This record gives sequence, structure tokens and C-alpha cells, in this order.
Amino acid sequence: MAPAPARVLFTGDFSDRYTGGVKEFEIEATNLRGVIKALDELYPGLGEHLEKETTVAIDGEIHEVGYSQPVRPGCEIFFIPKIEGG
Repeated sequence: MAPAPARVLFTGDFSDRYTGGVKEFEIEATNLRGVIKALDELYPGLGEHLEKETTVAIDGEIHEVGYSQPVRPGCEIFFIPKIEGG
């Protein structure tokens, strides 16, 4: 049985830079790595930007690292641009 799609969201600025303004996706995957891989297939090179430039919130819970993090059917995944500091 195929996994149920997760709702994936980007901020406007991030989507403007990498997806031509598309901010929302329905992605079928069992873990966060699968979500990133699917997005990278849609937009080659996007996966690297997601890994380097974003923090991930799954259903409102921040995940700094953990690409094996499970993705539940119907969950909401929000890629948040990291804040650069110095």
C-alpha cells in the first residue's frame, strides 16, 4: 500500500527562488528523506538547498536534523529558511 500524501509547504521567498513560486505540494513518502528526494526529482538540485538552507517542522514540531524522521499520512511539513547570524 502506498503511503498517504503529506502536505509540504514553503515560504514565499524560498518558493520564489527554487520552485517558480509554487508553495505547496502533496508528496507521498514514509520519511523526511523521501520527501526531500521527491522534491529534488521535481526540481533538480532543490534537495541540496532544503538540506543546507532550511529547518523542518512536521505538524508544528521543529526537527533540526533527522532525515529518517517518519512522515505520517496527511501530516504537514513546513520547510523554514534558516536565519543567518553572525
